[in-house]
Amino acid sequence: MKKFLFALITIFIIGNINAQTKKINFVEYDLANGLHVILHEDHSTPIVAVSVMYHVGSKNEKPDRTGFAHFFEHLMFEGSKYVKRGEYDKYLQNVGGMNNANTTQDRTFYYEVLPSNNIELALWLESERMLHAKVDSVGIETQREVVKEEKRQRIDNRPYGTIWKEAFGHAYKVHPYKWPVIGSMDDLNAASEKDYKDFYNTFYVPNNAILSIAGDIDVKETMKLISKYFSTIPKGTKEIYRPKVVEPPLGGEVRDTIYDNIQLPAIIETYRIPAMGTKDFYAAYMFAQLLAGGKSSRMNKSLVDEKQLALYVASFPYPLEDPGVHLMFAIANMGKDPLEVEKAMDAEIEKVKTEEISDKEFMKLRNMIEAEFVDNSVKMVDIAENLANYKMYYGDTNLINTELDKYMSVTKEDIQNVAKKYFNRDNRVVLFYLPKK
Repeated sequence: MKKFLFALITIFIIGNINAQTKKINFVEYDLANGLHVILHEDHSTPIVAVSVMYHVGSKNEKPDRTGFAHFFEHLMFEGSKYVKRGEYDKYLQNVGGMNNANTTQDRTFYYEVLPSNNIELALWLESERMLHAKVDSVGIETQREVVKEEKRQRIDNRPYGTIWKEAFGHAYKVHPYKWPVIGSMDDLNAASEKDYKDFYNTFYVPNNAILSIAGDIDVKETMKLISKYFSTIPKGTKEIYRPKVVEPPLGGEVRDTIYDNIQLPAIIETYRIPAMGTKDFYAAYMFAQLLAGGKSSRMNKSLVDEKQLALYVASFPYPLEDPGVHLMFAIANMGKDPLEVEKAMDAEIEKVKTEEISDKEFMKLRNMIEAEFVDNSVKMVDIAENLANYKMYYGDTNLINTELDKYMSVTKEDIQNVAKKYFNRDNRVVLFYLPKK
């Protein structure tokens, strides 16, 4: 009877998800200056998301000038030739809009969400950022202090705040992924105004960007406005640096201990995995969900609920343009030996390698992935970002409609094979975070 009820519930859930998963229609084209444009028309709400994604992240920086990509995420809000310093936000607040930006190892993303009848304002602001941004000593000095404070708050003085820095720093030896996105404050201080202007003139150009718009728009009218504000921006002429570095094999397990301002120990295991978009990456993502995707996942049930070794566990592959990493970590319960927690984590990995995944558990995995895709297609800014991501990383914008099929094609055997291939001791870094004495 229980199996019958589970089958009925599963059919209902899948039917519900498929009913909500609708095709994302879009129009895309290139301007003469190389700017790629993607437009998605949706009149469900009277708002629009206007975004620009620049193909520059921390991996495009020079080894002695790290932190530039993230620094420019801040600097680009300083103003422009026709936007007074500090007034970028005011323009949007006055019409009930908002804006933000974020930086990764591979790209920098800016966006505005505002009432659709003010789309021209957002286009003007983004065109100003691309053509006339203020890259001067006043803005540079101001944002240097902002970034320093951000580093103090988010990394230096936050418990476990250096996990990403240490994990990547130990997992990579030659690839630019080895330094943190926020970079080195010494590098930022040592840089001259010319260094900053060169970075801007190299990467903040139309032929290194994607303008992605989603929401309550008329495509033809929007194309006219885009032409008005972006078509006259000159194409960049400087060579855009794309690292061709191939990270060598780790060559054996790396172990280290980090002492931090924490009360409970943490165990972080970092495994090398392929780049996002590869078949093995999709399997690794489902492997992560199997281990720690929600309260009913394997590591949660074993380490947190049953053995009470850990207060919190997580497992996820970090999506990167070049071969990346998969992090697993656990925060140990008070009085628990970190080595015991590590053994329990490893035991769950070994089970995947040796024991068949049940049909019920595999169906739950697939349902979770489908639910994530539905959730990522609700907000206009998420649609705009996803459209840009698929074009920038894969050269295929329509993956927004077809990538789910790649996840659904992953088999139980694929997940087991990924566990056997990548999640081994000679392909990992193990960090113990311990309280400072």
